[in-house]
Amino acid sequence: MKTPDIDGITVEVYRFPTPQPEADGTLTWDATTAVVVTVAAEYERGLGWTYSSPAAATVIERHLAPLLLGSSPDDIPDTWDRMHKACRNIGTSGVVAHAISAVDIALWDLKARLLELPLPTLFGKVREATAVYGSGGFVNLSDDQLAEQVLAWESAGCTAVKIKIGIDRRRDLERIALVDKLTGNDTQIMVDANGAYSPGEARRMGHELDRLGVTWFEEPVTSDDPAGLRMVRDALRCDVTAGEYICTAAEAVHLIDAVDCLQLDVTRCGGYTGFRYAASLAAYHHRDISAHCAPALTASIAASMPRLRHVEWFIDHARLEPLLVEGAPQVQDGRIPPRGNSDADPFGHGMRLAATAADYRISVLPPD
Repeated sequence: MKTPDIDGITVEVYRFPTPQPEADGTLTWDATTAVVVTVAAEYERGLGWTYSSPAAATVIERHLAPLLLGSSPDDIPDTWDRMHKACRNIGTSGVVAHAISAVDIALWDLKARLLELPLPTLFGKVREATAVYGSGGFVNLSDDQLAEQVLAWESAGCTAVKIKIGIDRRRDLERIALVDKLTGNDTQIMVDANGAYSPGEARRMGHELDRLGVTWFEEPVTSDDPAGLRMVRDALRCDVTAGEYICTAAEAVHLIDAVDCLQLDVTRCGGYTGFRYAASLAAYHHRDISAHCAPALTASIAASMPRLRHVEWFIDHARLEPLLVEGAPQVQDGRIPPRGNSDADPFGHGMRLAATAADYRISVLPPD
């Protein structure tokens, strides 16, 4: 039977407030925006989303939807390439890459559903579930709030936890000591500076982290400075990591030789297709990868990656994804399975837009 062509694309925007303003070493925010795309082919629907600006919805509506209509959901690599070419004149990084990522994820979900396969089966699994690490620990939390997060991650079975640093060196070291006190000896402590330091500052902070036994120093300097990252990495024992802002394989190439572990975000790097491309580059260069944020969307692709260390179980996304979709996979014993357990939706990534999402919808794209 011939696969039906794509005959519909819808885009919606949802805004999920945080319980209080949250901050890292370089930014403060009070909400997370999800841009959700549904791609239809006759009787079936594929769902994808990205965490981005509402501008990503405009990119999908104005630049990507016209070339999708009438195309085959089987030809995802060709469609991925055509989406990039269609956006040549407006650039293919940043918000445009986020938009392409959401569409690509929806296309893979649609293809698996049309083939009546779970998405992990289509990708091919190398593990039944993937380790997660607890992530949050914002710099503006009180000690009690930080302890609450850390203890929740410990209760969920996480063997690694990550907090934000980069505002106040003395205070950051106190917070790391608190995390160490709250966790067991087998729990790895990770920190993320979000590019807050100069290379010199990062080296000095990194020596303190080595003294404290921290194993992961994420984006000590901006990821726009591979030479600075390499300088910091070469001076420290802890792993130096970056890559969450990668939008293209070319950007991955620039970072691979500057980090111990390459981070990839499926909602930014071109969806499942872009993730697979960048992961192949990392494997060629003998680098592990780690999946950044979006745990519900990442679970399927993470289970198919041989050299993937873990998935970031970021507290904002872990909080909102069950409100956004039904069927999100749940962390158990520190690991996330590639799909949720719902028998009612056995194909694709197993997630559908939830009724609860309607309360967070913020806009409908204006007509032409």
